[in-house]
Amino acid sequence: MSQDLYHRTILDTAAAAVGAGELASPHGRARVDNPLCGDRIDFDVRVSGTRVSALAHRVRGCLLCEAAASVIGRAGLGTSARDLAEVRDSVAAMLEGGCDRFDPPWEALTMFAPAQHFRSRHECVTLAFDALAAALTDAESRSSEAGDR
Repeated sequence: MSQDLYHRTILDTAAAAVGAGELASPHGRARVDNPLCGDRIDFDVRVSGTRVSALAHRVRGCLLCEAAASVIGRAGLGTSARDLAEVRDSVAAMLEGGCDRFDPPWEALTMFAPAQHFRSRHECVTLAFDALAAALTDAESRSSEAGDR
């Protein structure tokens, strides 16, 4: 892989592993895999109303997956599922050569711009967003089931 793809900011963000770990009694939990390269991300989430109040992730994957999960660990608190979907769509657009800036607290996502040139690495960047979205869906499902009882 290119030195440009794994630049110092990616390395430092991955090493920081903000949000790494596991939540006790999460409201939602999900595991998402990238069968193409073997990356796997588990996300735990607690919600308050419709917003993320706590999150944790476990990544078995490349530096891009680790860095993306760390960015979410730093910026994801207070995010709604809708907010998360919009950010994920913006990341996907950036990887296709579109979006070139992100509003706070997501501005660190610009570090992934060099991945535009490596189509096989796009899912490595978006996988963490998909895992958190799945965990939020799980939390919503569990909440609905509890309400039905």
